[in-house]
Amino acid sequence: MLETSARLLRLLSLLQGRRDWTAAELSERLGVSCRTVRKDVDRLRRLGYPVRARPGVSGGYRLGPGGGLPPLLLDEEEAVAVAVGLRTAASGSVTGIEEVSVRALAKVQQVLPARLRRRVEAISAYALPTPSPDPTVDAAVLTLIAGACRDHERIRFDYRSGTGATTSRDVEPYRLVHDRRRWYLLAWDTTRSAWRSFRADRITPRVPGGPRFTPRPLPSDEAVTALVSRGPWPYRARVVVHAPAQYVRDHMPVRVEVTELGPDRCEFRPGSDHPLSLALYLGLLDADFTVVDGPELVEALGKLAARYSRAI
Repeated sequence: MLETSARLLRLLSLLQGRRDWTAAELSERLGVSCRTVRKDVDRLRRLGYPVRARPGVSGGYRLGPGGGLPPLLLDEEEAVAVAVGLRTAASGSVTGIEEVSVRALAKVQQVLPARLRRRVEAISAYALPTPSPDPTVDAAVLTLIAGACRDHERIRFDYRSGTGATTSRDVEPYRLVHDRRRWYLLAWDTTRSAWRSFRADRITPRVPGGPRFTPRPLPSDEAVTALVSRGPWPYRARVVVHAPAQYVRDHMPVRVEVTELGPDRCEFRPGSDHPLSLALYLGLLDADFTVVDGPELVEALGKLAARYSRAI
């Protein structure tokens, strides 16, 4: 009986973690026959879990929504991660969920064992958020995008560029990337037949969405970094730094794509919403650099140099 109960909990955890499972996949993950999987699914249904079956040779199972759905099953590490995530969300870059996150965090902390609660409280007490003027993202937009990524469904949206121009996009969404306190959508642009990254705070979804698509192989991590770092910035520059490439990667406060020009010389092309931000980022490098291209950056550096000179 104990073995069956543990298997039911494992089955429920799998169904909660992914939208669709075939009977064969569940059988392999649980180490039992497909017949046993069917019996376990029936047991979950009798307990009130709305497990839906998909007919056919490749049929499978999906955990449906329901107001009476019992609580999520989380192990200790997952519970701590959820609590820390809610704490971050209460002061993070997603708008409209701050108060909800605080309420949810209070509920999670009530059911945490004492030792885990102390871990969460320690993180909460000593990890202070820093205020940021960066734009926030509507939680509903992030939820819609995440659902489309999960279900492999194309989405259509109006996209506002850094200059304020708006274009209509039809894309295959793949991943949400959080970088520099901002959210980006990594997607295949069907019109341009190329991978693109989009600032989530500039996306206005259009309904209904598109049809389902067959996923493509994802680009490498380096390519994703390049796509995000080359995002639709209104201001860009080309900079040569008189330091090793790895030094620049380690000391820039954001991820950047760096090209090595020699043992103590490299080049990268940073971008920003404002040239002053570029100037400040470069100042944090603590290394000599030359602006090869970027008149707006040159002007911003001149203003900073004059201001710092007056300060001393």
